[in-house]
Amino acid sequence: MHSGRRRRRLVVDETATCIWSVRHRHSVTGPCQEVLTLSREGTGTRVLLLFPGGEGRFVPDGRLPSGCVALGDASLNLHEPGVVRGFVDEAARRGLLDRSADLDGWELFRAVASARGRPAS
Repeated sequence: MHSGRRRRRLVVDETATCIWSVRHRHSVTGPCQEVLTLSREGTGTRVLLLFPGGEGRFVPDGRLPSGCVALGDASLNLHEPGVVRGFVDEAARRGLLDRSADLDGWELFRAVASARGRPAS
């Protein structure tokens, strides 16, 4: 069982460390969503990657385990450090970690899934 409040460290390289956590967010006005929070140590920046459920986009709702997000036939578990590293690398490649922001995690999903050998259809 994973706690949505558990903060974990990911060493990106010799100069950068990322603190990350995963949680599930309910809404009365929209779909449930998984939230991957990435904070770069020493910078004060915090990026929230939001994964709202919706048509063809699946988040834990009783059928998927905690932290899993799925698009088509591809699924990723946001509790796995290797998956988080994929999102950190892809977000950094796109210049998205330089300032605090709430971002659509689905925009990065296909690139991360593909890099992990799980291309989304």
